Amino acid sequence: MMVSEITHDVKVSVECAYSSKHSVELQDQFVFFYHITIENLGDFSVRLLRRKWIILDAHGVERIVEGEGVVGVQPSIPSGDQHEYTSSCLMSTAFGTMKGHYTFERLVDGVEFDVTIPLFQLEVPYLLS
Repeated sequence: MMVSEITHDVKVSVECAYSSKHSVELQDQFVFFYHITIENLGDFSVRLLRRKWIILDAHGVERIVEGEGVVGVQPSIPSGDQHEYTSSCLMSTAFGTMKGHYTFERLVDGVEFDVTIPLFQLEVPYLLS
């Protein structure tokens, strides 16, 4: 299932999948991969400077993950273009959520602004049935 949100003419779309291959369920290690597509719908080029993730597990334990760029890069995204990447999250529970924001810089004038990363679910699918 894909979720999307548009903030300041930047659209962030997220698809998430559970990876049984990389998980060790008997040791409460659940790995989820997520694919992000960032589309610049505005008139000016932007550069992704920082990210902040809020990760919540099924026990109500919250983790904050912050850093520069995404997967080691600070991509510039021209008007009408997009940037995609895939990353992962290790959880100690079979259910949880992620959300957050990216901080962007508008290249024409250096103005910084935050773009919402929509809330998405992390769920081991066969546990739902």
